[in-house]
Amino acid sequence: MSGLKELSKEKLVQRESRLRQQYDAYRAQGLQLDMSRGKPGAQQLDLTLDMLDCVNARDGYRAANGMDTRNYGLLDGLPEIKALFADILGVAPEQVIVGGNSSLNMMFDYIATAYSRGVCGHAPWCEQGAVKFLCPVPGYDRHFAVTQYFGIEMIPVKMTPYGPDMDTIERLIADPLVKGMWCVPMYSNPDGVTYSDDTVRRLAAMQPAAPDFRIIWDNAYCLHHLEDEGDTLLNIFPELEKHGHEDMVVEFTSTSKISFPGSGVAALAASPANVADVKKRMTVQTIGHDKLNMLRHVKFFKDIDGIRRHMKLHAAILHPRFQVVLDTLEGRLANLGIAHWHHPRGGYFVSVNVMDGCAKRTVELLKEAGVVMTPAGATFPYGNDPRDRNIRIAPSFPAVEELAVAMELFCLCTELAAIEKLLAE
Repeated sequence: MSGLKELSKEKLVQRESRLRQQYDAYRAQGLQLDMSRGKPGAQQLDLTLDMLDCVNARDGYRAANGMDTRNYGLLDGLPEIKALFADILGVAPEQVIVGGNSSLNMMFDYIATAYSRGVCGHAPWCEQGAVKFLCPVPGYDRHFAVTQYFGIEMIPVKMTPYGPDMDTIERLIADPLVKGMWCVPMYSNPDGVTYSDDTVRRLAAMQPAAPDFRIIWDNAYCLHHLEDEGDTLLNIFPELEKHGHEDMVVEFTSTSKISFPGSGVAALAASPANVADVKKRMTVQTIGHDKLNMLRHVKFFKDIDGIRRHMKLHAAILHPRFQVVLDTLEGRLANLGIAHWHHPRGGYFVSVNVMDGCAKRTVELLKEAGVVMTPAGATFPYGNDPRDRNIRIAPSFPAVEELAVAMELFCLCTELAAIEKLLAE
């Protein structure tokens, strides 16, 4: 059929009537489907159940260095799990600090320290004026919530197929009040973009006016491929060293979507100066994180190859779900001219841009019919998508059959919202 925008008003009214009947039939089903967050489904969680038996009185609870992991100590984590994260992130073990179960918590702590105490001897951000942060958009809502919590002004920067718009970034960092930026460099949330080598090199070569500028390199999806041949991300640390900018990046990751989201292990990787700075704060903050859980993860995965094998099991569960999303979008919306979407090769989301001015209405219609989505606008600072068009789809949690129903309804609501807008113009 022709695109919706080419149809006459009479045809649009007729089509809206048919779609409204279909929508009312969905509402009558009393659906209760949740696609609001990138939560692993039960099948994925079952993959790691044997981890719960890895550490016990029979098999031992001592680390490789003989330490009793039930007790206090080892502020920056067990040596063997530091080595594992070093292999994951492509750094030396001494550049790694292993924390609790949440990389978001570690990022919050880092921003809180920079804001209230400063980083590496610099003045606290809160004493320097109205500081700002660069935010590639669409992006991760929880990143934006952290900076908003501290009253840091957020400056949106458009994402491209190669990463954030570097021309804009290189212009904005001339302001000394711009103190950093958020990055999800591999399979970005929500677009699924992996930064190109050129983007990584340009980021590493930047000369920000602020000497305490920090890139928060949230490499949450570095192992989360959906296909056998996933994307590759250039390691930013060797690039930083080429320019003497080792302190500019602090990298974070976790096993939240590898083992158990609520009981995984998080880590950061950084320069020696940044590691020393973080450990200085940690000596006041904690006597050490959960070493039993660290040991449990090491015993279960053993090494980086064990994690890679495990992630293929995740991919086998996730790939059909992503395919349902993409196939339904293609079959229902491709010819209507009212939406376009990304085809991620990894990560946890599919990013859809509906017709301008229609995202909030689409999500509202879905909610009324029993499908909960991430709020429209959440992928932008302050919840303000200026074009009201981006919607993040999280396919991982529902069963495949439920997901198929939810996606049919998603496409129906997208079309209904577009027709309502066209008829109102």
